[in-house]
Amino acid sequence: MQLNADTSLRVVLSTADMPWVDSPQPGVRRKLLTRDGGEVARATSLVAYAPGASFASHRHDLGEEILVLEGHLQDEHGAYGPGTYLKNPPGSSHAPRSDSGCLLFVKLRHLAPTDTERVVLDTRTAPWRPGLVEGLTVLPLSSHGTAHAALVRWAPQTRFSAHRHWGGEEILVLDGVFEDEHGSYPSGTWLRSPHLSEHRPFSTSGCTLFVKTGHLRTDIA
Repeated sequence: MQLNADTSLRVVLSTADMPWVDSPQPGVRRKLLTRDGGEVARATSLVAYAPGASFASHRHDLGEEILVLEGHLQDEHGAYGPGTYLKNPPGSSHAPRSDSGCLLFVKLRHLAPTDTERVVLDTRTAPWRPGLVEGLTVLPLSSHGTAHAALVRWAPQTRFSAHRHWGGEEILVLDGVFEDEHGSYPSGTWLRSPHLSEHRPFSTSGCTLFVKTGHLRTDIA
């Protein structure tokens, strides 16, 4: 399956308007944002577990990133509440389930084979640091090579200078409204901007974003 698989193209999706699609696993539904492959695919999705839904143990050959948006996710390694960021490195395996139900943002097969670090971070309690401009605060989640993932919080009326995205940029708007010269993006919007794209972002009302950069180059093998 090919869905928004060409990373040289800009994509903006309102996930609130997208349908849920049943997965092969009972009790698990998805909103497919990108997909390149079959059931084993390089993919970005919203994933909803009904209470009691589970997967058998499986391996992530090119890793997995998860941000728990609602509810609780469990596996044999622990329990992960709302706001938890997980990075399961290439070659890892687990058997995820949700006793109470949960909503996840999931990226599959986007990690470098050399990225061996497992990360479990509760973003509700982790310290934030000042950003590059006044009104911006950042919570780093993961970094490997050119790829960086973080939560970014914009205070109302914060503006950033025009800049290019070396290696591209991916954003999920978690709350508030994010803006740039191309449009306005409310909570639930997913954006992908390709390698060397440029914009001048701002937020009039304030917002919180999941941001991943540096992972979308198409000019190298």
